[in-house]
Amino acid sequence: MLQKPCIAGFGEIMLRLMPPGGRRLVQTLPGTLEATFGGSEVNCCAALALLGARIEFLTRLPEQPVAQAALMQLRGLGVGVDRVIFDERGRLGVYYVESGAAQRGGQVIYDRENSAIALAGPERYDFARLLEGVDWLHVSGITPALSEAAYRSTRALVEAAAERRITISCDLNFRRRLWRWRPEVEPRELARTCLTPLVAACSLIVASAANVEEVFGCGAAADPLGTARELSRKFPGVDRIAMTLRQCRSADEHDWGAMLYDCRSGRAYFAPTDEAGRYAPYRIGRIVDAFGGGDAFAAGLIYALSSGEFPEPERALAFAAAAGCLKLGVWSDYNYVTREEVLALMGGDAAGRLQR
Repeated sequence: MLQKPCIAGFGEIMLRLMPPGGRRLVQTLPGTLEATFGGSEVNCCAALALLGARIEFLTRLPEQPVAQAALMQLRGLGVGVDRVIFDERGRLGVYYVESGAAQRGGQVIYDRENSAIALAGPERYDFARLLEGVDWLHVSGITPALSEAAYRSTRALVEAAAERRITISCDLNFRRRLWRWRPEVEPRELARTCLTPLVAACSLIVASAANVEEVFGCGAAADPLGTARELSRKFPGVDRIAMTLRQCRSADEHDWGAMLYDCRSGRAYFAPTDEAGRYAPYRIGRIVDAFGGGDAFAAGLIYALSSGEFPEPERALAFAAAAGCLKLGVWSDYNYVTREEVLALMGGDAAGRLQR
């Protein structure tokens, strides 16, 4: 039996604190917040592990009990954490979440300065050890936004992976509030400068058209296909560009789908589709947790492309779109769904019936 490819994700894991019951922070504090863990890259790693992939999470954490609890949970989900580095410097990042409701949008409040991963430059990593046996490396545009040190470390890791001919993917994930470590440079300009060499080394880019337009000035948010074509011309080494197609009717109701653009053939695929093959997005009438949908989509696509289970691009995309859709019905940053559940939705079982 062939060994599964080893996928590694590099980034920060944080403590997520959220008021229960859809309340706002000002309504809840002083009081009790619900604590979970999350972060774009670790969300992707957890989802991949739950789908059955062989996954290693790469990060730095302070040596303290809350960080240990985070790793214990990941280990229980099947994520490899043996390459996690414990540091005597820094802290565990935190983010506060207010979920949206109806026409009121949700919001995130970051408390991530001086986290262990933000303080560590590339000289504090053994990249050969981190990448040993790795076949696929996944990064995002979030960790490089934390600090100059975190950017340099992400770039050095990507360069080391490229030298070893490891497949690299990047979820663009532009977060304007984080790109502040060079105050004299506007966040969008700083992100463009830093993310350009990272994206150029990638085989797969995951993004939204709005993020691509904002960071690289390519295309328009309303034209994902045109945006993907323009981005592929800017980065000729990229093989595939995947975009989530999320239309928010309210905080509770979303239309959800995705597009995959093959840069070599110039062909675009959309999912889900109806019986006639036309794009027909999932209609999600009640969002349980709006966080992590894009990460679940990225995980589904990486799983589909790396496993060889879905050699047809349209099938790989359909699997990824279904995985992202299911995440929006799961509370937590992590996508607690199985491969079988994704396949069921992909096959048309969208009624949400009780399973007995």
